[in-house]
Parts: sequence; C-alpha cells; structure tokens
Amino acid sequence: MEIREISFTGMLPRVFVSERIPRSDVWRTQLTLRKGEFYRVEAASGAGKSSMCSYIYGARVDYEGTLAFNGDDVAAFPMERWQELRRRNLAYLPQELSLFPELTALQNIELKNSLTSHVGTERIEEWLHELGIDSRRDYPVGRMSIGQQQRVGIIRALCQPFDFIMLDEPVSHLDEENNLKAARMIASEARRQNAGIITTSVGNPLLLDECINLKL
Repeated sequence: MEIREISFTGMLPRVFVSERIPRSDVWRTQLTLRKGEFYRVEAASGAGKSSMCSYIYGARVDYEGTLAFNGDDVAAFPMERWQELRRRNLAYLPQELSLFPELTALQNIELKNSLTSHVGTERIEEWLHELGIDSRRDYPVGRMSIGQQQRVGIIRALCQPFDFIMLDEPVSHLDEENNLKAARMIASEARRQNAGIITTSVGNPLLLDECINLKL
C-alpha cells in the first residue's frame, strides 16, 4: 500500500480536550499532508509535536478526531498492517532517538538495514562521511555527543523505503553547517523515493528548501 496522503480531521490529543489551545494549523483543523511535499511543523514545547508523529506512526492512539491514510481511518488498522506500514511506508526518527547505547554507530545503522536491505554498505559509509562521523563509526553510541547521536539516528532512519519520513527535532544539537548537510541528505533520499518529509522543531529547524511551514 502506497501512502499518497495523510489527513487530519478535527484531531486533538485527549490531554488537550478540556484546554483552550492557541490557533493551530494541525489540531482541530482539516489538514492533508501529501506525498512528495516537505513540511516543517514548528511548536512550543508541550504543544504535541511528538504526539503528532506518534499518532502517524501508530505508536499512540490517545487522540480525538480522525487520522486517515488515503482516506482510510487508521483506527481500524490491525497490528499486522501497522507492521507492514512501518517496514515499507513510514520512517521515523523520534526525539529520544531510541539508539542502542552499547552498540557502535555502525552497528546501530546496520541493525536497521539488516531488516530492510534497503541500502548498500558503500552508501552507508558515504553518509557517515558526509555527516562527519565516519571516524566515530566504531564508537559505542553511548560515548558519543548528542549531536553525533542525532546524525547516527538520521542515517539509520534513511535505511528503509518510505512514503513519508518523520523527524522529531532531528537537528536540535547540530550547528548550521551540519544541519544543512543533514537536510540535503534527507531531502535527496526523499526526492529519490518521491516521498514526503514531516519534521518538527521548537527553535532549530531542519534547513529544508521548498518547505511548507505549519504552526502547531
């Protein structure tokens, strides 16, 4: 199943139902995210950006309203369908990264790629070099800086096919130069797959060109 569009209809995290929330381009609206387009969601801390990503990924269901893929309400999807979507259609880099600290940078990346067989070893090495962490490829992730860990997480997230890739504050600890390098890499892979990008930020956004800005 190809995900051509993701739509929100009157969605809101249940924790916000009894609260008065500021104007949002996402919550309590009709919003459609289309494959092949790039979206930057900017929000204050606690506005629900991580929740939004988790809803799209099927990791959480504590929301009001309707979330649909190609017009189909995802609330009816069985776990088997979600598992397939996560293998073939949805890539996700959570804010907490979810890396294995005792494994090296390369082992973390290869663990994901071994499940998908999506890219070759040479391409992984090129990505490590492009993001300036090839010299840290054999370091345990737990001994790396947060910025280095974010770059490992970005490479790992790209090691699968996807219609949409979600990146929750992926460059919060990167300087502008490394931010630009990461943005070019992500955008290049997304364009190669004609995929959409959904990235969030609370102040240091991924520096994508031709990006649709949304306020949460």
